[in-house]
Amino acid sequence: MNWTDERVELLKKLWADGLSASQIAAELGGVTRNAVIGKVHRLGLSGRAKAVASTTPRPRKPRPVPSAGSRPVVVGNTALAQVMRPMVEPEPVELPDPVANVVPMAERCTILDLTEFTCRWPVGEPGKSDFFYCGSRTKTGMPYCAYHARIAYQPVQDRNRRRVAR
Repeated sequence: MNWTDERVELLKKLWADGLSASQIAAELGGVTRNAVIGKVHRLGLSGRAKAVASTTPRPRKPRPVPSAGSRPVVVGNTALAQVMRPMVEPEPVELPDPVANVVPMAERCTILDLTEFTCRWPVGEPGKSDFFYCGSRTKTGMPYCAYHARIAYQPVQDRNRRRVAR
């Protein structure tokens, strides 16, 4: 697609009228939104027609006043004197005991030995001679064995509970 003088002039007019790049591309035909944006930048077109902002402020919606039974009403300079609520301690998440899952030597594998049915949980520090992957049989559709899946995937309610407590 070539940018002819007529198409460039139409582009300038449509851009000044405030049309979006997608709308201009549809109007011109045979050109993409990104091509329009690129041409606009190359031409240095930055000014666009904007809606005139009104000089009168928008009326504010009145805030609902909470009832005395639901929560305390805070008025004026007492808003900063809120009583601090004690932080709720999150319930401890019980992680499986790492000592309880000793990976047998026969199941340990290198990256070259991994298959879709072997656990891909890394054990040790990559680059060290004693680094390996778990290699145990995986749960269906998961990259980890049952033990490592419990560590990797936490229930949503536990994650949300910890996030709220922070």
